[in-house]
Amino acid sequence: MFSLVDRQYMAEALRLAGLGLYTTTPNPRVGCVIVRDSKVAGTGWHEQAGGPHAEVLALAAAGAGARGATAYVSLEPCSHHGRTPPCTDALIEAGIARVVAAMQDPNPRVAGEGFAALRAAGIEVESGLMQDEAQALNIGFVARMRRGRPWVRMKIAASLDGRTALANGQSQWITGPEARRDGHAWRARACAVLTGIGTVRDDDPQLNVRDVQTPRQPLKVVVDSRLQLPPTAKLLATGRVLVAAAVADQARIAALQDQGAEVLVLPDAGGKVDLAQLMRELARRELNEVHVEAGYKLNGSLLAAGLVDELLIYLAPGLLGDTARAMFHLPEIADLAEKRLVQFTDVQTIGGDLRILARVAIN
Repeated sequence: MFSLVDRQYMAEALRLAGLGLYTTTPNPRVGCVIVRDSKVAGTGWHEQAGGPHAEVLALAAAGAGARGATAYVSLEPCSHHGRTPPCTDALIEAGIARVVAAMQDPNPRVAGEGFAALRAAGIEVESGLMQDEAQALNIGFVARMRRGRPWVRMKIAASLDGRTALANGQSQWITGPEARRDGHAWRARACAVLTGIGTVRDDDPQLNVRDVQTPRQPLKVVVDSRLQLPPTAKLLATGRVLVAAAVADQARIAALQDQGAEVLVLPDAGGKVDLAQLMRELARRELNEVHVEAGYKLNGSLLAAGLVDELLIYLAPGLLGDTARAMFHLPEIADLAEKRLVQFTDVQTIGGDLRILARVAIN
């Protein structure tokens, strides 16, 4: 159905979409290439929420060259009025003859309606070209739209024997500077960075993006059941902070609010933070990707609750021994058939460390 030429132009649309990796949230990353008579007439990519969509920018660049052309777009054009007018109307008015999309928009407000509007106007529509690549680019947006919670990526820096800190909590630095810089790039693409009170006590992290350039800082989320976060914590000094607690201690809440933090009280039946409810709340706030940098206890709790989608693990060429802290605090299993499965999706060296990306299988 699709030619090699189609694939080449869609690859360019996806490359353009990737330029919005750090800027488009909560919107999806979208790129568009308009081609007429085997020549590129115009290109565009969605730069930020509230700004022109990729199709509108590409049409403006193409001008009269859009009439009778093919538009390659990494996501189904929108058909509803949001912060900007529908892209379907712009494509129809410009005289586009054919639209090739990588994937259907998972947003229920679109979800095929854009394709239907284009077809009703006599435009040829094809979808599914390089769909996997398009979904990977917008994995958080797709997750939020389809299941009502963000894509959760858990970053762990560990020794070769799977240890993340010494028994006394010391963990800086297990991995090298290249791996740490790479980790900051993953922080930068996330909408929120989530940690636990244990990590704050041990490391007092800033929890912001420092080693790579970024036009925005992600929201900082601290899981702190008993509101033990000190008002002097470094992460409170800059940026937006959301504290998820399980107790409504008004004095402690007021102290954190005085430092600019927002506090949500989300208790579960056991007196801890309801992590599933927290993720639903983050989705309600239109957060697409959550980047977890926490200790083994919170890591284990998130994994046990089925809230982790992907592991980002940096393994350093060193051994810390049995008394050092593990990656996860999980209950003992008595049979190997009960092991939790992951699927490796990417393995490469970063500096002197090994980086593993793995999807967590649903048991």
